[in-house]
Amino acid sequence: MQNYFALFQLPQQFELDLAQLDSQYRKLQAEVHPDKFVNASPAERMQSMQMATLANEAYQTLKQPTSRARYLLQLQGIATDEENNTAMPADFLMAQMEWREAMEDARFGKDIAALDALLKDMRTQAKALQGQVANELESAPAQAALTVRKLRFIDKVSEDVNQLIAQLED
Repeated sequence: MQNYFALFQLPQQFELDLAQLDSQYRKLQAEVHPDKFVNASPAERMQSMQMATLANEAYQTLKQPTSRARYLLQLQGIATDEENNTAMPADFLMAQMEWREAMEDARFGKDIAALDALLKDMRTQAKALQGQVANELESAPAQAALTVRKLRFIDKVSEDVNQLIAQLED
């Protein structure tokens, strides 16, 4: 399997220049897009399709901070085990419960402003965790797995809040 960072000629680190990632992605897609290989041999068309698929997968992984951190851990042989390991510190569990309660209160009150405020709070929490995971990836990779699990939860709750906002706006 090709390293996603190497594929886009980027340094293998958490902090990325997203504009450079976008630029490298567009450049690679222009080179390997299947439309450029319509008159090529079946093997070349297949290789083009595989490279385009790899580029899409790599781009989506590196573009999102949580998936990028997860990928960096995978490169170090560390699994985040998000589906099976749901253990979290008590303070984070309390924050999760408060977010869910705030969502329900906002749903009941049809309060989109409260949901926007909740999203802002979660983005602030996620930014702090992203800074933390960037350091942990260098100094304490095993601890970074817990931080990735926290980030994944915030991502999930944020998705739920965005869906709820969309429902209330309809």
